[in-house]
Amino acid sequence: MTTFHLAQVNVGRIVGPLDGPELAEFVAELPTINALADRSPGFVWRLVDEGGADSTGLRPDGQDDLLLINCSVWESVEALRDFTYHSDHLRVLSRRREWFRRMKEAHQALWWVPQGHRPTAAEAMEKVALVREQGPGPLAFTFRETFPAPAAAPAPVARAETVTEAVAP
Repeated sequence: MTTFHLAQVNVGRIVGPLDGPELAEFVAELPTINALADRSPGFVWRLVDEGGADSTGLRPDGQDDLLLINCSVWESVEALRDFTYHSDHLRVLSRRREWFRRMKEAHQALWWVPQGHRPTAAEAMEKVALVREQGPGPLAFTFRETFPAPAAAPAPVARAETVTEAVAP
């Protein structure tokens, strides 16, 4: 039986270079917030760059040095919601306007993935595009309008072999 986990992505355009003074406090918070996520109930995985600490070195659109991506996998919407809004993450999230420009289009997407799947940055960006183009739906949605995980696929049923008995004449 296939079970599903919740993938999430959010993208944001920072107000200046990562090594600039405008982002010094944000960058200083990253290790603490990532460690909090890593040990939060329901956390499964998060996308990291080649440095392995976070995803700030990734360029989700291939070129924009000011566009950052955060992608992770959780056991459920509730687990992600608890981390996002009911942990110390909220303290940092509440300061996002200091570090990120306001985006007019959708910048977040949630979607269900088979347990064990690890989304790529490209896959995550496709989900953001889907929310931008079509609005929330079963294939990509937001916290404001969530959708249930797909029904688990039933395990294949083994067919009984037909046994033909030879009948003596």
